Amino acid sequence: MNTIIWQRLEGLVVFLAALVTYLYMDDGIRWWQAVLLFFVPDISFAAYALGPRFGAAVYNLMHVYALGAVLLAAGMVTGVLAISALGALWLAHSGFDRMLGYGLKSPEGFTFTHLGEIGRKSGQ
Repeated sequence: MNTIIWQRLEGLVVFLAALVTYLYMDDGIRWWQAVLLFFVPDISFAAYALGPRFGAAVYNLMHVYALGAVLLAAGMVTGVLAISALGALWLAHSGFDRMLGYGLKSPEGFTFTHLGEIGRKSGQ
């Protein structure tokens, strides 16, 4: 297997582990709120309106595993379960994206990621 497949499998594992972690929390968040929170990192796509370099930086900041992990840990340390829940959902989202091949973005443009180019090339 090539490295991209390994990274996509890693995304699957992160998605499942974070989802299971979230499901075992008694955080009081309703299911529909959890679904909305799951997709919050994708709002960062709007930063591309200010250019591909800025858009990639904001998108990547919102999609690195570290942000979800820090939120998860911060919630556990402070005892604020809602922060842990947000971290678990954030991690799940990042893993989900990586599993589907939506990797961290290059300043070249939205379709260029560390997991390869998204979409079909022209003429295909």
